[in-house]
Formats: sequence, C-alpha cells, structure tokens
Amino acid sequence: MSSQPSTPASAAGRSSSLTTSPRPAAEPPFHILFDQPQIPPNTGNAIRMCAGTGATLHLAGPLGFNFEEKHVRRAGLDYHDLANVQLHEDFEAAAAHLTGLSRQQAAAGAQPQTRIFAFTTHAKTWFTDVDFRRGDVLLFGPEPTGLDEETLADPRITAQLRIPMLPARRSMNLSNAAAVAAYEAWRQLGFPGGQ
Repeated sequence: MSSQPSTPASAAGRSSSLTTSPRPAAEPPFHILFDQPQIPPNTGNAIRMCAGTGATLHLAGPLGFNFEEKHVRRAGLDYHDLANVQLHEDFEAAAAHLTGLSRQQAAAGAQPQTRIFAFTTHAKTWFTDVDFRRGDVLLFGPEPTGLDEETLADPRITAQLRIPMLPARRSMNLSNAAAVAAYEAWRQLGFPGGQ
C-alpha cells in the first residue's frame, strides 16, 4: 500500500478544476490558495467558507489527503455544490494560473495580473493594513509548518501579511486564519453579493 495520498483523476494536468459547481456568473471577489494542505477538515471548512463568500478556493498539491475523503466532505457539509474549487499540481502551477506569469517571468520584471498576499507568522505587516482589491489571492501554507522560504521568496508574492495574536502563540488553525482574512477582504470590498 502506498504512503502517498491518492489524487483525484482530475489532477492529472498542471491545473485542473474540481468542478463542484458551475463556474459563477461573475468573477469571484477574491481567491483563497492553500499550498499543500494536509488536514481534510480544514479544507472542508474552507470550502464552506468560500461557498458563503463567493471566493474561489485553490488547492496546490501535493495534498496530504484524497480530496474525496469523507472528512473533507463532512466538514464541507452540503456546500460542495455551492463552492468553486480549483485543484493545481503545485504552487508553481497555481501561481502561474492566477497571475498569468511563471516565476522566471516575474523575476525578470514582468508584472503579475493579480496580487498574491502570503500569510505567515514571520511577517511584520498586519493583514488589516492592506487595501484589498477584487481578484486578490490570499495564500496560506500547510499545517503545521506554514509557507516555506522558497515560496515566500517567489517574485509573484505582493506582500507577506500576518494576523495578530497574543505573544508565545505559534499560529492559528489554517481554516480559521483563512476565514479571518477572507472576511476582512470581503468586508473591504463591501460584501459583494452578501445579504
């Protein structure tokens, strides 16, 4: 038996869609990108949060679980059909899809089409200090390590942001951190589509 998690058939290409719902009529207000998520319920919770905000959830592999796993489905409840989830082979594929640039193009000075904000406990800037715009990407790393140095150094990253916490706390839960950041971005955009 392989120790590698199985990957859905739709993950065969560099970037593919796990079409859990028809593509929304309008572009999403923002994107949530999980790089190599490891804990199924965190991804399930994020699916539910994205269904509630209209954000698109992007999952960059390798995933630490099979996307069809019952824990993902259970945490997302019946919201899978209301969420737009995109599966990408890895961070490079996800970032290229979202920004329109390869890492090399960005390093050569090309400007990304989309801003990517990397959330990390090592950042100095609070996430509330940013004026979020429609189409921004909120990037979060795997549990429990967070984003690695190579990803944080990617030239397509617009800025590194932190969510404030009390001293001597290591980090927040992935799905909780994503929800805190997502609702701030959505609030700044005027809660488009919300009621």
